[in-house]
Amino acid sequence: MSTPPPPQVWPTLRARDAHALIRFLVDAFGFEATAVYPDGDLVAHAQLSWPPGGGVMLGSVRPADTDRWALEPGTCGVYVVTDDPDGLFARATAAGAEVLQEPYDTDHGSRDFAVRDPEGNRWSFGTYRGEPR
Repeated sequence: MSTPPPPQVWPTLRARDAHALIRFLVDAFGFEATAVYPDGDLVAHAQLSWPPGGGVMLGSVRPADTDRWALEPGTCGVYVVTDDPDGLFARATAAGAEVLQEPYDTDHGSRDFAVRDPEGNRWSFGTYRGEPR
């Protein structure tokens, strides 16, 4: 059996307060801050790794005329696989995540929940790992 390649798709986010969003994603969800490159009070680039694999990249919002990757903060939606959705839901809500959907069982056999981070991004966590290729 061959080892799967490292992640090749990275959801990206912009944040009004990138330092606070990084702290929230680490504390509430368990991401690991693999790289954070500050630019004064802003974050030029950050990579947050998801321990089972993959991750997200983010940075501070900048004026559209100076940002080559201009995105509106709070407009991202990400699905993340977890083996313990109920435990992660408890952790996320204890850290202040806004609940969009309490844990529930889906018709396709997953256990999911959905929350919003302080910037407004939507996060869905569940046990569904996708269909085999």
